[in-house]
Amino acid sequence: MQLWRFKISLHETWHFTVFCGGIVVGLALSALQFAAFFSGWQWMVVGGLLFLFVWWKKWRWLVAVAAIAGLLVGLSRGAVDIESRTVYASEFGAVVTLTGRVAEDPDNGAKGEKSLRLADVGSGDVALPAQVWVTVFGDQAIERSDIVTVRGTLAAGFGSFAASIYRADIVSIERPEPGDVALHVRESFGEKVRLGIAEPAASLGMGYLTGQRRSLPEELDAALKAVGLTHVVVASGYNLTILVRAMKRLFEKRSRFLTVFLSGCLVVCFIAVTGLSPSMTRAGLVTGLALAAWYFGRKFHPVTLLVFAAALTGLYDPSYVWGNLGWQLSFAAFGGVMVLAPLLQNYFFGEAKPGWIRQVLGETISAQIATAPLILYSFGQISNVAVIANLLVLPLIPLAMLLTFVTGVVGYVVPAIVSVVALPAQWLLSYMVWVAESAANVSWAQTTVEVPLWGMLVGFACIIAVILYMKHATRYNLREASVIE
Repeated sequence: MQLWRFKISLHETWHFTVFCGGIVVGLALSALQFAAFFSGWQWMVVGGLLFLFVWWKKWRWLVAVAAIAGLLVGLSRGAVDIESRTVYASEFGAVVTLTGRVAEDPDNGAKGEKSLRLADVGSGDVALPAQVWVTVFGDQAIERSDIVTVRGTLAAGFGSFAASIYRADIVSIERPEPGDVALHVRESFGEKVRLGIAEPAASLGMGYLTGQRRSLPEELDAALKAVGLTHVVVASGYNLTILVRAMKRLFEKRSRFLTVFLSGCLVVCFIAVTGLSPSMTRAGLVTGLALAAWYFGRKFHPVTLLVFAAALTGLYDPSYVWGNLGWQLSFAAFGGVMVLAPLLQNYFFGEAKPGWIRQVLGETISAQIATAPLILYSFGQISNVAVIANLLVLPLIPLAMLLTFVTGVVGYVVPAIVSVVALPAQWLLSYMVWVAESAANVSWAQTTVEVPLWGMLVGFACIIAVILYMKHATRYNLREASVIE
């Protein structure tokens, strides 16, 4: 082959996508022991300079250099973060006093314990990195954004948590003024919803509307997990996508700027209400990028959008990539919906635009396929009724969100009639609870299959191979897929 062919210019999107992909791979590998060699910022500088050269020349063969540049940036950022976490190791087994901000809504355990995710951790005047997992007992009221001081025996962390303290003693709880305003609005609205809608339907409706999963009754939460419906009641992209798509349909014919502005405000408010969890970080970033591209009349290729969002959130907190299962599942599901689903539709049904039922079914199956290797590796079991349950519930969720919202508003304005106005919401949400509980009680609802790490990697490799085959067979332009359409 003639050498000049290697100097043919490619569109810079290729190099940028490969660079971002290299960052994600580097961040994932940074948890391995060999990555300690790259725990210096000079490697990130080298990676950045290499990418600037790639961006300048845009030659075909420089795609490989872009991958190396991204790998160096990811390895360096991840190794520096992991090295900073070693400050906790010398105190494992010792009794310590830590102060931190409650980053997300506390989890209530079956034994009466509360599980806290502490961010902005400090010991005295010394600031400490990463987050710490803490469990406490007692009837103290602890909310998201509270500043909590705890005392207990420090232990090794897990996942993305650098350390943990179990059965900690609460030294003090400080609630900043005016506190977490968005949280107070959410709680107040939830009280008005419960004036008209009985439990557990009320908690399910609030879960749809605000991503508030942790208030669900334990039995309903377990049922939703068993039938693969948890994704619709956590702060994730699905809830946000419904709201943004509704806003877009209402205003896009009037003003593109107004549509983006109002949708952007909606995204910010939704994140404020739900909290900035890893999955919500992904959802907000992806939606914001898609809105910006739509405003300028452009479209992100879904693969580019996927790896760009993964790289940005991973650089913000490398532990998302190698240690946070919620973040990993969120991106796997997003990849299934944005890449696998349209290819499956085009491969089996041609270019005809799918109807609502076929679209929901296709996206549900694709998300299940894309997340299956990770779920089997992490939990050793997978739902057999997820497709059926999602098909019976997902098409009705926008209506359920609307009816729950109307109930809350009427609860504020005319509480005397809220029980009457809430009847449609009560009936619909009760039906959804029945679907979840009935499907979860089926004897064959779940299958247990333990998959090792190599099995998970093989599973993802097979999915990628199928995607490449269908892309080649259909010649489908994935740019047509959009998260806000």
